[in-house]
Amino acid sequence: MAGLAATLGSGAMTNSIGEIEFNEVLFTIGSNAPEAHPIIGNKMKAAAQRGAKLIVVDPRRTELADNAHLWLRLKPGTDNALVNGLLYLIIGNGWHDKAYIDERCEGYDDLWKVVQEYPPERVAQITGVPVEQIHAAAELYARTPKAGIFYTLGITEHTTGTANVMNLANLAMVTGHIGVENAGVNPLRGQNNVQGSCDMGALPNSLPGYPSVNDPEARARFSEAYGVLMPEKMGLRIPEMLDMAVYGKLKAMFVMGEDPALTDADANHVRKALGSLDFLVAQNLFMTETAKYADVFLPAACYAEKDGTFTNTERRVQRVRKAVEPPGECRADWEIIADLSCRLGHEMHYESAEEIFDEMRTLVPSYAGITYERIDKVGLQWPCPDVEHPGTKFLHAAGFTRGKGLLQGIEYEAPAELCSDEYPILLSTGRMLYHYNIMTRHSANLESLRPHELAQINPADAQRLDLGEGDTVRVSSRRGSITTRVTVTDVVPPGVVFMTFHYKESPVNELTNAAFDPVTKTAEFKVCAVRIEKAPESELVSAAPAV
Repeated sequence: MAGLAATLGSGAMTNSIGEIEFNEVLFTIGSNAPEAHPIIGNKMKAAAQRGAKLIVVDPRRTELADNAHLWLRLKPGTDNALVNGLLYLIIGNGWHDKAYIDERCEGYDDLWKVVQEYPPERVAQITGVPVEQIHAAAELYARTPKAGIFYTLGITEHTTGTANVMNLANLAMVTGHIGVENAGVNPLRGQNNVQGSCDMGALPNSLPGYPSVNDPEARARFSEAYGVLMPEKMGLRIPEMLDMAVYGKLKAMFVMGEDPALTDADANHVRKALGSLDFLVAQNLFMTETAKYADVFLPAACYAEKDGTFTNTERRVQRVRKAVEPPGECRADWEIIADLSCRLGHEMHYESAEEIFDEMRTLVPSYAGITYERIDKVGLQWPCPDVEHPGTKFLHAAGFTRGKGLLQGIEYEAPAELCSDEYPILLSTGRMLYHYNIMTRHSANLESLRPHELAQINPADAQRLDLGEGDTVRVSSRRGSITTRVTVTDVVPPGVVFMTFHYKESPVNELTNAAFDPVTKTAEFKVCAVRIEKAPESELVSAAPAV
């Protein structure tokens, strides 16, 4: 979001899911859609079957890589060098859209000054991608009109995550691939309502609809509407909150629908922070690892037990309807929040989720034309400024939100932690098809499909370490040590091991590096150095039975 907001003025997916099947080229980087976003992954595979060419940039041989016209197997964390190499060739060969750049962009000279330092031979040395593949990818993407970029956490979960996103925007802008159908720069959001929660101001630096907390006019408008003064300073981001808790400067925390003890980097530090708080409230569906530290647990209703809306990754606002009553003392999140507000001294009374939505429409111009009646059967994509507007299929057709698109030269920076004699293997983390984050392990059916972690290790590394399929290993980093089973596969290259974060019995985030992007404070989940040793099976932690 930060990278696209800086370059384009809007931090959302520029195009729509329905367009994917009709792209001529899909440039996917840092995204394993068939497992992490399976519906979108199906669209990508359907596009390939229709004749679209997939350029897949990924260290692992994923299902998308098997369907790819070009698979660029780069070294983890070298994405920016690769993008600079593509820009070098596109501009150097005259494949860029000069008229588009002149009319709609600024900063071209700054970009070209940096890109000139990344000829394909240097990029091949940094990334491990052969020169001829870099040439082929640059020409195919630049010279195909309907070419879209798709990325997710493999791009953003780095110390250079914001810079990575800005460079992908550079790539799309110099080729004129933004503001048109079947193209664009498309972040695939990690959960079903990440886009919606950001739209509603669940960020430390903005109010609903993205005006800055530093904007006095916006603060005045929201203060009048809510009857309370809006903050003038940016709030803390998650790593800052945790550090402040450890230092004793943050005393209380309210964690809603999140399990940082299991999902955040350097989990031992996270747990230390949670244990340092004077007061912790957890609001969730289950007794999570974080909730075990809580002084108060507030049981929340799940999606099928409440009314409201979700805004998905393509900016589509859709209805969700109560199918059953919530069990026991569980309540809808908005009811809990309103009740807490009243008890803390600020009266907040609503009769329904729709009443809250209607209030929000008056404050967020991009949602003004969206009503429950209009989205009764099919959702609408923002911006939708009035009730006659059909919604917006793709962004930036008439111009960028910020005015002119900002081109910026982005230098390649290596990951914060690389291999050493003591920690000779790179660990990368991500998701699998069988589980979604951590909640699906409460399903006995899904748990039966993959009841435990299987760390992926290359046959060459397995032979060197005397490991076979299903063996138990101890994986250690500078921050912690865990045990897991392994699967021997050439899906990962030599020198790389891949694990997921779904399993509390093998909590991979005890290993991951809390070094973070300076803009967003997103941790570098995708690269850290580890040591792997064979271990007795008796060291494995048993999985808890699914509920």
